[in-house]
Amino acid sequence: MTALAAPAAVQAAPPGEGSRAGHLKGADLTWMALPALAFFTLFGIVPLIGVLALSFTTWDGIGAIRPSGLTSWKAVLSDPGLPHSLLVTFEVMALSWLVQTPLSILLGTFIAGQQRYRAVLAVLYFIPLLLSSAAIAIAFKALLDPNFGLSAGLHIAALSQDWLGQPGLAMGVVIFVVSWQYIPFHSLIYQGGVRQIPTSMYEAALIDGAGRFQQFFSITLPQLKYTIITSSTLMVVGSLTFFDLIFVLTEGGPADATRVLALDMYKTGFQANLMGPASAIAVILVLVGLVLALLLRRLGGNGTDSQLEGA
Repeated sequence: MTALAAPAAVQAAPPGEGSRAGHLKGADLTWMALPALAFFTLFGIVPLIGVLALSFTTWDGIGAIRPSGLTSWKAVLSDPGLPHSLLVTFEVMALSWLVQTPLSILLGTFIAGQQRYRAVLAVLYFIPLLLSSAAIAIAFKALLDPNFGLSAGLHIAALSQDWLGQPGLAMGVVIFVVSWQYIPFHSLIYQGGVRQIPTSMYEAALIDGAGRFQQFFSITLPQLKYTIITSSTLMVVGSLTFFDLIFVLTEGGPADATRVLALDMYKTGFQANLMGPASAIAVILVLVGLVLALLLRRLGGNGTDSQLEGA
């Protein structure tokens, strides 16, 4: 048997060639990011600047736009309904997060398995996200009607309540419908996060005698730290834009119990024809969302390490 030939010596790269290649690669990546930056500037930054400028004007949506200084801001900040709308917004945000996050983690962990039927369930879970929020609100409003809904069709007395006419029940319905629609999306996020966890960690825990619950709380949840931060950011910031679903379900009622800030902005701008104050409310929404996103980012830590990738 002949001996294997020795590998040829690798020719050393000339000095500075590696840094030059890295510079060229960085330049290529910059050019690739320019289209996304252009779209973000055109459809994100420019409209935001326009709304900010409009908040210092007086406009009814039809006539001429007249600069009015801080008039719109004074009207909004002195409105006694603003603190209430902010409170309801944070209430919807907190309750929807408390309902969606645990269920999304559990469903995401469940459908991350390798069984075939779990793939079918993952598709079924995703269906609510494909439906229009307005259509979902119309369907639930019809189902919860005390005279013609499920209570009348199934003759169940417990369902025969004024679900959308009582403040507590109306808020509960809003949280339920929001969670029903968006839990599938966050479940898919957690499914991807669970599948990135190395299986060797579970095998080592199994050898040490850890059960499923111990593995979940000692391995799965800690490894999903950054996934939880990402999902929570999307959930919290997204809850600031709930409008169509609440508008169709309750129109902010009863007694403004579900009047969130986004709905307040719509009623101020398109029903009262006060585009200046409505723009000021929109700026407040952007600032609240930005602050919350930065806070959640700080909760995730300042490190650049990412979740371990599994096999």
